Amino acid sequence: MAGMFELFNAEGSGFRFRITAPDGTVMAVSRCFPDKQSAVDGIRAVREYAGMGHITDLCPAPSAGAVTGPVPPPDHRTGATPGRPGTRRAQALTRPRTRIITAA
Repeated sequence: MAGMFELFNAEGSGFRFRITAPDGTVMAVSRCFPDKQSAVDGIRAVREYAGMGHITDLCPAPSAGAVTGPVPPPDHRTGATPGRPGTRRAQALTRPRTRIITAA
């Protein structure tokens, strides 16, 4: 099951949307939009840009001895940890990419 966008009335100031995970956890809340159509357009923009977005780390460098990097959550379907060697996904992600060029 995928997460979802929920469109709702902001308290007297317009419309907002939130992105929720499959378990109902709120992952993000939008800015306030003046009307419903603007909020729907905002959802369209997020759907278009989020999949192609780059990650920019604005956090300060960790101090010495700090644990670095997040630990990925287990895959709820298989119980496997994404990216851990030995899983099909890890093998697919670590396999060298090949580029096939064909004549047009």
